Amino acid sequence: MKIDQLPIGARFQWKGRNYTKVGPMTAAAESGGVDFIPKHAVLQPIPGEAPPPAPTDEAAGTLDAARVKTAFETYHRAALRVADEVGRLELERARLRFLAEIG
Repeated sequence: MKIDQLPIGARFQWKGRNYTKVGPMTAAAESGGVDFIPKHAVLQPIPGEAPPPAPTDEAAGTLDAARVKTAFETYHRAALRVADEVGRLELERARLRFLAEIG
């Protein structure tokens, strides 16, 4: 298994040490300290423990399109309030490109 396949909080073994995932590419060692875990590192379940759970859709990066559009529109309205006329035109063009890209 690889670090990007594990949810935060998953426990695993790497290079003979036990770790708990604390960030996207970092893990806390049982013996202390936090280490960077490369994406290419092959991780093992801790002997005697159940393997870490498979990531959920949310952990795997799947987003709800409606939530993304709502969040983007909220951001866009805030940006328009602080932009000048030229900036508002550029923001509107960027908004249209963004919405076209995500379908």
